[in-house]
Amino acid sequence: MRKVWLLTLGAFTLGLDAYVMAGLLPVLAADVGTRLSLAGQLVTVFTLAYAVCAPLVAGLLSGARPRLLILAALAVFTLGNALTALAPSLGTLLAARIVAGAGAGVYSALSTAAAAALVPEEQRGRALALVMGGMSAGTVLGVPVGVLLAEHTGWRATLWLVTGLGALALGGLAALLPQVPAGPAVPVRARLAALTDRAVAPVVTVSFLGAVASLGLYTYLAPVLAAAGGVHEVTPYLWAWGAGGVLGSALAGPLVDRTGRVRMLAGGVLLVIVAAQALLPALAGAALPGALVALVLWGAAGWAFQVPQQHRLLQVGAERGTVALALNNSALYLGSAVGSALGGLALAAGLAADALPWAAAGVAALGLVVHLVTGRRSRGGARVSTLGSYEHS
Repeated sequence: MRKVWLLTLGAFTLGLDAYVMAGLLPVLAADVGTRLSLAGQLVTVFTLAYAVCAPLVAGLLSGARPRLLILAALAVFTLGNALTALAPSLGTLLAARIVAGAGAGVYSALSTAAAAALVPEEQRGRALALVMGGMSAGTVLGVPVGVLLAEHTGWRATLWLVTGLGALALGGLAALLPQVPAGPAVPVRARLAALTDRAVAPVVTVSFLGAVASLGLYTYLAPVLAAAGGVHEVTPYLWAWGAGGVLGSALAGPLVDRTGRVRMLAGGVLLVIVAAQALLPALAGAALPGALVALVLWGAAGWAFQVPQQHRLLQVGAERGTVALALNNSALYLGSAVGSALGGLALAAGLAADALPWAAAGVAALGLVVHLVTGRRSRGGARVSTLGSYEHS
């Protein structure tokens, strides 16, 4: 498990970079002279590049040695953040975020698969949760610090912080990461079959809908809180969401390994996301503690959700497990891109920002419906034992 901690270093930096933009949007938009809805597309292009590159590299380079690819991806990610810090205009910012997102997508897909490969099968849940916990820790520890740094020294300083952390993680992995077993080469037909596989497609679809709801709404957390409760100091709320993420990531892995009831766990956390998002506007307008509780629950459920999802996909077989995992990572960030884009369009069209959580809760509810319906079609669902085999219940 110690080897997995090395991969978590990079995941921490990814978590900081992917989510710090949500807190920087107002100051960044004012600095480059653009509207908030347009600045939000920086999140869209980052996550879209992330989504496209994750399955592309997993497919084209399956069978290759992952260690070199992991290091190269983290190097591209770090370069993209340096370019972001130097970008003089919205257009160059968008291009730089695409570079950073491409590196992040490849690193995320390969590091998650590597974490599962570096531990015994009965410890997969903990290994996956550790990498997800690195991303959530990057959010809870890094995002508020990044926002505070931007408020005092400018948003570019925050991007230089991300660049420095990326370089530090790259150096540590280059020195200490062992060789990772290469996954089997996956034929083109098998890669395409994963898209229509009845064991893969429903899981990936629900991951996509969950990301549209959770990650898409997070992009506009600052304007949502301002509209719902007149909140203009967003840092405590970012801490609450990120702290929930760390808690959810820490609890999800042991629960998966001990109970094996991944379908039940996934449904339960989706239900929590629906409730927390639906209640957020009312709680934000009523009292600080209530809004913080809603954000902790939303963050915990949102981050915990991907642990049982990833665990289910790793059971589809050695030939397609890595590709299925990459498709899920792609769906996760494609959903974030779609959610960010739709949120920006809604705001530009005149929708009140405090209505966005209700729309997001509706999307999460749709994901829960798909999850339940596809579970019934699979003969009441499958239970994954702690040894990783399917047991029908």
